[in-house]
Amino acid sequence: MTDDLIFLGDLARQAGAAILEIYGAEFTVSEKADHSPLTLADIRSHDILFQGLQKQFPDIPILSEEGKLVPFLARRSWPRFWLVDPLDGTKEFVKRNGEFTVNIALVEGELPILGVIYLPVGDRLYLADIHRGCWEIAENHERSLRIEEPAPDQSVREATSRSHPSPDLNRLLTRLPRHQTIVKGSAAKFCAVASGEADFYPRLGPTSEWDTAAGQAIVTAAGGVMVDTEGRPFRYNKADLVNGNFFVAPSRRWLERVGILPPHVLETQ
Repeated sequence: MTDDLIFLGDLARQAGAAILEIYGAEFTVSEKADHSPLTLADIRSHDILFQGLQKQFPDIPILSEEGKLVPFLARRSWPRFWLVDPLDGTKEFVKRNGEFTVNIALVEGELPILGVIYLPVGDRLYLADIHRGCWEIAENHERSLRIEEPAPDQSVREATSRSHPSPDLNRLLTRLPRHQTIVKGSAAKFCAVASGEADFYPRLGPTSEWDTAAGQAIVTAAGGVMVDTEGRPFRYNKADLVNGNFFVAPSRRWLERVGILPPHVLETQ
């Protein structure tokens, strides 16, 4: 594991600690609003991440959900940049179910090459370098992660959103002979696939680039894939930062085998 990843993991933990200070206090809120505890948690986490990244990597620009949005004309020339979600899973924060995350990714050439996802509740940390590997640190134990395809006769464990149900997703899942649902909030679904808790994470609905970049790096470093519904790898630093539908899986060939992608899509890749 590189020094940069260790630094990013420590930084994510600092941001998570600031979030937990607010999360542990008494509050009632249904959605983001000015001066609400939720907004304060976002801002505190953003400030820690922004200042830490800027100090450690002064030459790399930062794009954060809670920061100033940079016009595409300015960022299109960025060779690399940090893509940050200081608090992913706002609904999970409000519901107090603990399934919110701090997400940090380094994007280079339209693809995330480093990724960190931290779950403050439970102190679970995921670190990834697509050229070196993926690691989970939990309960003071570190392990390397590698995604394996489920056997053809096994039920597919599908990670789905706790807060964003989709009728289209229900129709898609009818293509699987057998499956079981694992409900997760926020970017924790990427971690479920990388760690072997789930086999497949389909998302049929909008997300933003900062919601997915760290997760894509983690899944890729663990040997899996994140592709759009045409089987193409996801790209970042687009003019529109809103993502389309995507699948996270052990491989594109597995998506073909189980009938999620048609065979001819993969034959042209």
